Amino acid sequence: MKLIRIFIFFLGFISTAWAAGVDSVVGVRALAPVDPLMSGEEATLTIELEIARSYHINSNNPLQDYLIPTSVEFDPLPGVIFEEAIFPEAAVKKLPVSDTPMSVYERAVKITAAIRLAEDFSQKEAIVQGRVRSQACDRNSCLPPVWIPFSVVVPVRVSARLTETDLQALALTTNENLDTSITDSSEAGFYRRGLFLNFLLAFLGGLALNLTPCVYPLIPITLAWFGGQARGDKTALIAHSGVYVFGMAVTYSILGVVAALTGSLFGAALQYPAVLSGVAIIMALLALGMFDVYELRMPSFLTSRVGAPRAGLTGTLLMGLTVGVVAAPCIGPFVLGLLTYVGERGSALIGFLLFFALAIGLGLPFLVLGFFSGNIHRLPRSGAWMVWVRRIFGFVLFCMAWYFLRSLLSTLAWSLGLTLLLLIGGIYLAWVANVIGAGKKFTVFRNIVGGLFFASALYFAVNGVEMFLNERTAASASESVRESIIWENYSRENLVKAREENRPVFIDFYADWCVPCRELDAKTYSNPEVVRLARRFVMLKADLTSGDDPAVEILMERYRIRGVPTLVFLRPDGGEMTSLRGTGFVTAGTFLDRMTRALRAADDPSQLTQFDFD
Repeated sequence: MKLIRIFIFFLGFISTAWAAGVDSVVGVRALAPVDPLMSGEEATLTIELEIARSYHINSNNPLQDYLIPTSVEFDPLPGVIFEEAIFPEAAVKKLPVSDTPMSVYERAVKITAAIRLAEDFSQKEAIVQGRVRSQACDRNSCLPPVWIPFSVVVPVRVSARLTETDLQALALTTNENLDTSITDSSEAGFYRRGLFLNFLLAFLGGLALNLTPCVYPLIPITLAWFGGQARGDKTALIAHSGVYVFGMAVTYSILGVVAALTGSLFGAALQYPAVLSGVAIIMALLALGMFDVYELRMPSFLTSRVGAPRAGLTGTLLMGLTVGVVAAPCIGPFVLGLLTYVGERGSALIGFLLFFALAIGLGLPFLVLGFFSGNIHRLPRSGAWMVWVRRIFGFVLFCMAWYFLRSLLSTLAWSLGLTLLLLIGGIYLAWVANVIGAGKKFTVFRNIVGGLFFASALYFAVNGVEMFLNERTAASASESVRESIIWENYSRENLVKAREENRPVFIDFYADWCVPCRELDAKTYSNPEVVRLARRFVMLKADLTSGDDPAVEILMERYRIRGVPTLVFLRPDGGEMTSLRGTGFVTAGTFLDRMTRALRAADDPSQLTQFDFD
């Protein structure tokens, strides 16, 4: 029964994490005055906004004319007079989404408005309804502006003498608030290229962590203990293995959600060079621990307490919940690095899924070997090769440290620095690191790992040089070339025209109030190479400025648009090249790469499918 209750709690926790990460960007709640109003009196109505972590909304007086200000409207109510809403002072910040400072609200915002009842107001309550208009943006893209309704019941004192019973009845109707929210663009993030790869890498990372000196020796010992508990019953052995992995999944998933939910301050702090440098230094120090420059240990009293097994499935669950403490010297640095990454993203859903994937990777050997319990003796013996595996994670942490410096360096410098790190890692792992007693199979394996490092180094070197050359070409191009791109409005006729001319289509979903959209126009679409390749496309602009236009709503639903800018590539027949879809600002180099891949796909008739333009 205890396990069932824990499982139900875990499911509830998952639901909460999903809601926190996906369903709430801007929440609105109206609060009635503390005391009931009398006819002719004036009081203050409060409207609270809760803005999701990693998001901001424009203030009521944005610095840019094209941005949508936050505003409040009240529905007319006979006998009630509403004064103009008073907004708090906004923060003026330099955000990654814009080159110029912006006036924004973040986290919690309180807006007040005076409300006054007419002398002849005779109702026992006033049902105040209205709406808040806001436009939410994160570090890369903006959601469409929306009107979020609210409602609150304001109790009214109709006479000077009111009984205690009346006051209690009125108190029950006070502060009936309606919370409404808009959808988080984290869901749209699942359409972004590379997110599935992050989950796969987290899973493979967890799987590889089993090969470290802190974890690998525990596998046969733990399974042997499970066997003693099961007493020859294979079903019971599998149950113990499953409960153990479940405990691991609970611990790591909670870590991921907590990192995401507390990551807004961290994400905002990452705008400062000093913080980025500090994070990089911490990652580098953790990496040095993987090379035995110093020894990372948990206190012995803690490991002895959590490591002691207890009988039954409850004891197995506790072992799974606390195994991270026992294995912390080896897996801790990698987990801390992943926590930092999740905190930067600020999505509870992504944090949960990444750490759940990590836990499944860590627990997979226990599940497989628990099922095939007779094959435990086939596991390779512990040895120096596990220290070599630790070195892999050391280089991974060095690369993560360099990752946090990407915004402080030029594209070329950052790419070449990462290339150098990967080259050193490949050489060290393949040929330098000494592994005593390594056989021929291990020699082949370490050469394969070194080759993967070399291939990654080559990719980042080529990509960095290509983006550098594109930026240099853009800087030296004339204004006449920059202005020669031809845009057409999105329409069915233009899609038909593309099919008839056998040309791929690019659609830029934009809005006048979108800051990254203007950045794309100024920095990416003005690149001369982009202009040159654009002549081989049908270049369309889809204007989503008016969120209440039915045609716009149909267009957004058709292409699953969650925010702007969204960049969509279509084959000549109208079928989308989904792997090329992007959201937010992208550099000219990245956009050129997508254009080139789109042209190649368009030239391959086998990839074309029928598409309905209606």
